[in-house]
Amino acid sequence: MDTAFFYFFALLVLGGAILTITRRSAIHSAICLIISLIGVAGLYLLQRAEFLFAVQIILYIGGIMVLFLFVIMLVNLDEQARERQFHGQWWIALACVAVVSAQVFYFLRKGAAAFQLAKPVEALDPSRGNTEMIADVLFSEYLLPFEIASLLLLVAVVGSVVMAKKRI
Repeated sequence: MDTAFFYFFALLVLGGAILTITRRSAIHSAICLIISLIGVAGLYLLQRAEFLFAVQIILYIGGIMVLFLFVIMLVNLDEQARERQFHGQWWIALACVAVVSAQVFYFLRKGAAAFQLAKPVEALDPSRGNTEMIADVLFSEYLLPFEIASLLLLVAVVGSVVMAKKRI
């Protein structure tokens, strides 16, 4: 049953991603990205990472995508999407794709010995929850980066308020 769910969520992720980059409307692309993020949340749930599942749903799908949709509606990207953007530069793009593909295959071939399967994970302590273990690591080993990130977010919020106040 897990295999069927895995393929279903993987199909959601890949289908949503392909639809995100192939839709002409920015609103449709954002909605397809939501479908892809729902698939990622399902994959987290299959891996028994309940905290990441909840964060994916609440933060990314609930918050960030709503913000994306508001920005898209306010900026009105549909008018800009109708303009011709690439002006016949397809040959340069194909050449760049060929060069990058050649580099990727070269490095994968040279570094094939470095790719090894991961060792099996030890059984976790069933008395401690997934979220509790994440909190212990976050607030002990990664406390300084966590605080720096919170300060950067605070500066961004204060800056956006100051910039919005100048416009009013």
